[in-house]
Amino acid sequence: MATDKKIILLVEDNPDDEALTLRALRKNNILNDVVVARDGVMALDYLFGTGSYAGRDISDQPQLVLLDLNLPKIDGLEVLQQLRNNKNTCIQPVVILTTSNEERDIIASYKLGANSYIRKPVDFEQFMEAVRQLGLYWLVLNEAPPLR
Repeated sequence: MATDKKIILLVEDNPDDEALTLRALRKNNILNDVVVARDGVMALDYLFGTGSYAGRDISDQPQLVLLDLNLPKIDGLEVLQQLRNNKNTCIQPVVILTTSNEERDIIASYKLGANSYIRKPVDFEQFMEAVRQLGLYWLVLNEAPPLR
């Protein structure tokens, strides 16, 4: 049975970026539970309740997926495509959070149904502000779709 907890799925393979994102969330008082997937396969396993997450209650989906594009095993665009092609996750809010500012990545992300595309700022203070605004919008202001 789904809980009222707003879980964030952070899909990030870079340990430094993972730590920075988790720190920025905490410093901005975004105290949601965060599940970290370090590659595309792990992200899909979590969302679909397969592999190492076999048996997980998939009716309890994250409020938000923060998805890096450059991932091992399965890249972020393929993860996004698989989410959008599945009836249970096709409306899952997904924010691309990546260092890529390549136009082709931005276009491909939106064509595949990303809800937002945020380039990770290099400066820590700018990154903190980006995470604060991201959390405020996606976890507080945005009316999330009912996920199955």
